[in-house]
Amino acid sequence: MTMGARTDTTMKLRNKAIMLAAAVLCALGAGGASVWARGEESSPPVGIDEHLGGQLPLDAVFRDETGQTTTLGQVIDGRPTVMALVYFDCPGICTPLLNGMVDVLNDPKFAMKPGADFQVVTVSFNPKDTPHLAAKKRDTYVGQMTRPFPKSAWRFLTGTQDNIDKLVKALGFKYKKSGDTFVHSGSIYAISPKGKIARYLYGVDYLPFDLEMALTEASQGKTGPTINKLLRYCFSYDPAGRRYTLAVTRLAGAGTLIGAMILMTVLTVSGRKRTKYEQELQQGDDNGSS
Repeated sequence: MTMGARTDTTMKLRNKAIMLAAAVLCALGAGGASVWARGEESSPPVGIDEHLGGQLPLDAVFRDETGQTTTLGQVIDGRPTVMALVYFDCPGICTPLLNGMVDVLNDPKFAMKPGADFQVVTVSFNPKDTPHLAAKKRDTYVGQMTRPFPKSAWRFLTGTQDNIDKLVKALGFKYKKSGDTFVHSGSIYAISPKGKIARYLYGVDYLPFDLEMALTEASQGKTGPTINKLLRYCFSYDPAGRRYTLAVTRLAGAGTLIGAMILMTVLTVSGRKRTKYEQELQQGDDNGSS
């Protein structure tokens, strides 16, 4: 292969590396744009409009399991909180949702300590539910815990329609009354110590990692070790799947981009060396001919 041909090959490889890097950047940008597009879709009459970072009405008044009135702020009391909205005689999704919470909280992989690291608050959105029913529900579900779980770490609240409306509006929880029942979706919420919405977790089955990461995010006032910062990069929240997933696209894209940059650097350096070598040979030829 002649020197001119080598130079042409080097230029072609360098151009391909530049095109590859540009394509990766475009793909990453398109991925980000698609998340925004999903967020702009119109919301259904029953479901959830996510209000991430929104403030809960800490002045909303509810009654606890003993019938005592308390505000939502007094219940949260500066602690990361897992919140669930149900109604106590629900024939549908409410029982599986609460059972799912019991399962994930009992899972040995879930290492956070109830009462110390977090608490659970279940609020009925049916104004007809009573503190007596709330107390029975707490006994039922705390009684299913296979790990030390103080009753004070799982609260069951009831309230008036006005106060329920304040809470469901803040959470973006939309439901519809149908006869004696309610049509609604299933979700739990990670709430920060200051009463802000940190994360939504959908469905009735929850992974220990998802819940622990959500509560870690909710604890915004705490400084995590370096490993937490790495996990925040490697694991991103997927709004479509409503769970934390390994950001394969971003990592693969970043790896490809780095590889393309390394290839460009190698080709540039080798190209300069070849150019210098060619110049020296040309000068030698000129000297010999003269």
